[in-house]
Amino acid sequence: MQPLPPKEISFWMETVAAPTAITSLPLPETADVAVIGAGFTGLSAARALAKRSLKVVVLEAESLGWGASSRNGGMVLTGLKLGIGDLLAKYGRETALKMYTASMAAINCVEQIIQEDRIGCDFFRSGHLELACKPAHLKGFFQSAEVLARELNHKVRVIPRNELHHEIGSSFDHGGLLDEASAGLNPARYVAGLVRAAESAGASLYDQTRVEKIEREAKGSGKMFRLSTSRGILRAREVFVATSGYTGDATPTLRKKIVPIGSYIIVTEPLSEDVARDVSPGNRMMFDSKNFLYYFRLTPDRRMLFGGRAAFFPETAKTVQKSAEILRQGMIRVFPQLRDARVAYAWGGTLDFAFDLLPHAGQLDGLYFALGYAGHGVAMATYLGMKMANSICGEREENPFAELPFPDAPLGIYRRTPWFLPFVGAWYKFLDWVN
Repeated sequence: MQPLPPKEISFWMETVAAPTAITSLPLPETADVAVIGAGFTGLSAARALAKRSLKVVVLEAESLGWGASSRNGGMVLTGLKLGIGDLLAKYGRETALKMYTASMAAINCVEQIIQEDRIGCDFFRSGHLELACKPAHLKGFFQSAEVLARELNHKVRVIPRNELHHEIGSSFDHGGLLDEASAGLNPARYVAGLVRAAESAGASLYDQTRVEKIEREAKGSGKMFRLSTSRGILRAREVFVATSGYTGDATPTLRKKIVPIGSYIIVTEPLSEDVARDVSPGNRMMFDSKNFLYYFRLTPDRRMLFGGRAAFFPETAKTVQKSAEILRQGMIRVFPQLRDARVAYAWGGTLDFAFDLLPHAGQLDGLYFALGYAGHGVAMATYLGMKMANSICGEREENPFAELPFPDAPLGIYRRTPWFLPFVGAWYKFLDWVN
């Protein structure tokens, strides 16, 4: 009998009722702050701004949480796309340590919001395990562990290959780096909780409302922004852009600084307790050390979630189907014992990468923004959304990502369409081969 094909929908979205917005009501004429995008960044900012009694209007082009916020692996991780060694080499000790410290504070921020607003999203401090694909990568783990302990008093543990079976039921890798501070959650339930929290604080959320143009205009003695949307005109004193990998024509300066890259996930049917314990004895969040990486974890109901950059282009029906088979073959290479596990779900989403692989937050063309999470968005998007809300309110915030230069594409090669993504994918595959 032919197995059922996987559902081409995020598994997480079937675990919660999708949050709804006030689409039946017209837009207000004015707002103190217009927030563009209703993912982790925008919702976190809206919650914080509304708690200050500001009139906040959130504008989402699709449904609430539609983008990467409901489609990711639910990993709440310390660190950034660049490791601590690269951060030190490129940015110096002071800035590097501030950035890494912010990544740890971001997890505490998520946990605090979940506790304050009683968000049931299966949050748990599981820890994460980075897996060394090559012996040289394991050597780098020892160096990272030493630096983190010395500079930040942050204890992580290197696991040699002969002890790796205590953490993962696979002999595919050469060792691991275990960080107990990281966590896991159900991202769709977290989005739904942030929606409720933002609305309870007084924010107004509008979905199916695409921002088409943003213009500055003088009004009395101050400035205002005029936002032309698919539902009409909104004028706002400040605008916060929280569009991540879906940054588009309304903010062209930001668009050319962000590369949208596809990431894809499969989820199996539920595994037996014995098989689940075999593949992931510690129930960690796991990912490998390649550029073209795999990431995987067990869901709360013991399914294997397995994701990666199977294709660099953003998702389409064709890329989801192709990527699902690529990921299934990758899952079987890592976990041969899952050869007969049926893939029940397959989907794709779009991540946002800056050209320096770091998050950025600040002001550009008069607009506030936060984006560029490069796969670390669950924690960092929540954190920077809150930080930028405080900045909008005039507070002086310790935010190392606001001080970084925000580079454009080299040689001006990117203005609208990321035509170079196939070459980027080939380059990273080459680097994984030689490194």
